Amino acid sequence: MTTTMIFAGSGGQGIQFSGKQMAKTGMYMDKNVTFLPSYGPEMRGGTSNCTVIVSDEEIGSPSVSNPDLLIAMNLPSFDKFEPAVKAGGTIFCDSTLIDKKSAREDIKAVYIPATGLANENGLAGFANVIILGKILKETCIFDYEAFTNFLVSSIPATKAALIEKNKKALELGYNY
Repeated sequence: MTTTMIFAGSGGQGIQFSGKQMAKTGMYMDKNVTFLPSYGPEMRGGTSNCTVIVSDEEIGSPSVSNPDLLIAMNLPSFDKFEPAVKAGGTIFCDSTLIDKKSAREDIKAVYIPATGLANENGLAGFANVIILGKILKETCIFDYEAFTNFLVSSIPATKAALIEKNKKALELGYNY
C-alpha cells in the first residue's frame, strides 16, 4: 500500500516537523519513504509545504501531484492544494484558521480546530501535532503507540520538556 501526503501551511507552524515525523515513522516501520521539503524564501511566516510518501513498494519519485492526504494549516494552502487531492482522498484542515469548507463530494474533509485546541490546552505551537493525532485516528496509517514512541524518541535530550506536550497534543487530536 502507498500513501501520498502533502503538508502545507505557513513557516513556523511545524509543517516540516509533521512531514518528517510521518516519514521517520514509516522508515522505522521498514516502509519505503520519501520526504521532500519546500519553503518560501521568508522561512518563518512564509509558505511551507512538504510531500511525504509511505509505501510497501519501491518509490519511483518523491514528487506528489495528487495526494491521498492533504494537511492544510492555513487558507492559502487549502486553496492551492485542495483541487489536487485524489478522488477518495482526505483533507485535514485546521478549522481555527480555515473558515472554508470543501465543496468537493469525491473526497472526505476532516475539520479540526487544532490551533484553538492547542491554545485552550496550554499547547500553543502544537496544532501540527494535534492534527497528526487526528490523522492517526482517521487513517490508521500507523499504530498510535508506535507513532508516539517514535515521536518521543526523535525529541533531543535538550528539549525533553517538550515530550509531555507532544504526547498531550497527539492524544488531543486522536481523541477529538
